[in-house]
Amino acid sequence: MRGITLALMIIVNMSISEEKSYAPLLHAVWHGLTLTDLVFPTFLFVVGASMSFAMDKYQSLGSAAVLKKVFTRTALIFLCGYCLYWFPFLQADKAGQWGLIPFENTRILGVLQRIALSYGLASLILHFGRTRGAIVFSVVALVGYWWIMSAWGDYTLEGNAAIKLDKLVLGVTHMYRGEGVPFDPEGILGTLPSTVNVIAGYLAGLFLRNRGANFEVVAKLLMVGAVAIVIALAWSAVFPINKKLWTSSYVLCAIGIDLCVLAMLTYTIDIASVQKWTGFFEVLGKNTLFIYLLSEVVSSIFWIAHVGDKALFDWLYLNSFQWWAGDKNGSLVFAIVFMMACWCVGYIMDKKHIYIKL
Repeated sequence: MRGITLALMIIVNMSISEEKSYAPLLHAVWHGLTLTDLVFPTFLFVVGASMSFAMDKYQSLGSAAVLKKVFTRTALIFLCGYCLYWFPFLQADKAGQWGLIPFENTRILGVLQRIALSYGLASLILHFGRTRGAIVFSVVALVGYWWIMSAWGDYTLEGNAAIKLDKLVLGVTHMYRGEGVPFDPEGILGTLPSTVNVIAGYLAGLFLRNRGANFEVVAKLLMVGAVAIVIALAWSAVFPINKKLWTSSYVLCAIGIDLCVLAMLTYTIDIASVQKWTGFFEVLGKNTLFIYLLSEVVSSIFWIAHVGDKALFDWLYLNSFQWWAGDKNGSLVFAIVFMMACWCVGYIMDKKHIYIKL
């Protein structure tokens, strides 16, 4: 499941533009849901599911050791994400002198930063509050986030509470600017509901581990998933499904879909024993962080480097894919080829038993 998510993540990140990419490979403009909008919360869900294997070991270490391990891992993942946005670190001024890109112009939060913070918060809640505490937190977080968003702003791009908090704490120079205004879709406030995605993955993974792969487990995962989706759709009437705001209805909808996907994978792989296709995605799932960082760094280089007056990214797309496959098909093939190149690196690492983890 982690490998499938990473493969899709790389493909959607390589989309050329809104006009030259298929709609499912683009984020919803504002309210709404596309296939692409499910990638990030699914990754958080899988982070939680993976934690269900590690938390038992944590409990026996004692709180001091747990805190050290959780804070260290959180800091390292956060730092990787920050360096990714600071890359390539150096720039030349008008006089041709090279120096570090100023800190005051770098984005602080982002995808890996949200993963780090959500993982760290979920780990602490699960360690000290156990399952009951995690469930209580999830309910309070989702309802509380709804109250905060409705009481301190509206659900528009410029008027929501999340952007107000980020401007106050981070400042506009440290925020994402891809929406036309300084607005960070991975901002501070959204960490609250995103942590629920991690907790849901943990609870699902724990349930599957404890009960085993059987028809009853698959049925229960499907039923809980369906209930979460129904609640999300009902809630969306007053708190719209919105990935960029990471609304509570969006969280429940993504969790519901993830539970259904997990149930289908459990049935297909463990019960029906249809397993020959899984090896491809396992390669990506074994070195997920490294392959994701590799894909982002190479993609950044493609945009920084130029061939003539065109970015290398555009030049490769136009001269290798668009001319024979067309705009949207060319964009899709380009993204798949890029993902396959990343997969090849992962395959070599797997064959050499090289696994990079934090």
